Amino acid sequence: MNGASREALAAARERLDALTDNTSVDAGSLADELAAVTALLHREVSLRRVLTDPAQAAEAKADLAQRLIGTQVGGPAADLVTGTVRSRWSQSRDLVDALEELANIADLTAAQRRGTLDNVEDELFRFGRIVASNTELRAALTNRAATALAKGELLRSLLGGRADATTERLVTRLVAAPRGRSLESGLESLSKLAAARRDRMVAVVTSAVPLSDQQKQRLGGALAKLYGRTMHLNLDVDPGVVGGIRVQVGDEVINGSIADRIEDAGRRLAG
Repeated sequence: MNGASREALAAARERLDALTDNTSVDAGSLADELAAVTALLHREVSLRRVLTDPAQAAEAKADLAQRLIGTQVGGPAADLVTGTVRSRWSQSRDLVDALEELANIADLTAAQRRGTLDNVEDELFRFGRIVASNTELRAALTNRAATALAKGELLRSLLGGRADATTERLVTRLVAAPRGRSLESGLESLSKLAAARRDRMVAVVTSAVPLSDQQKQRLGGALAKLYGRTMHLNLDVDPGVVGGIRVQVGDEVINGSIADRIEDAGRRLAG
């Protein structure tokens, strides 16, 4: 998102935080209702265009949203949706993207209240690694001919009772409604949202052997000092990393592995 949409999303996230700071608001139910509105606006292209039309008065759009969904969702969700349509959006799809993100944040907030947010972060990362390494599973979960119900049953067989309920809900929604994204990019976005709940950045750390607790603490402290923010480490083991570690933070790679140093030396010699 850029311009007006980015500002509108920031305002919507502030409103969501204000709502969920009230412990009487059921964050899980709020997530379900926001996800339902997201699905509605994804299907109804003409409706979302009306709700994001800059030529229409903000209050008129809010009144329309209230009439359409006010009886279908609870008060907190209705207030949040009407607030988002009052804002100015650069394009109609941005409104749907924003509501989907708010639904995911609400689910993560529910996990945070239960004290399981760390588990959800780790499970999202691990599931992403499983998908990346299992072409048959990826094909089954991204098969356009398969129904959302069939994909949901597959995920329940994989995650049910083994993963946090929030992880299962987030992944199931992503698989059922990818909305043009790859499964990998969707899982990465969810992982970043989970980290952001604690104002943390995510570092993907690949090492030849598992790191000790002391090594993890030292690395986390060094990265936090480097980036000025608390860092959550997603740890992966790859025997192909001959020694040292490889750290990726967003698009930036901190390359400390022997294997990569050898490869770099080979490139310099070849050049």
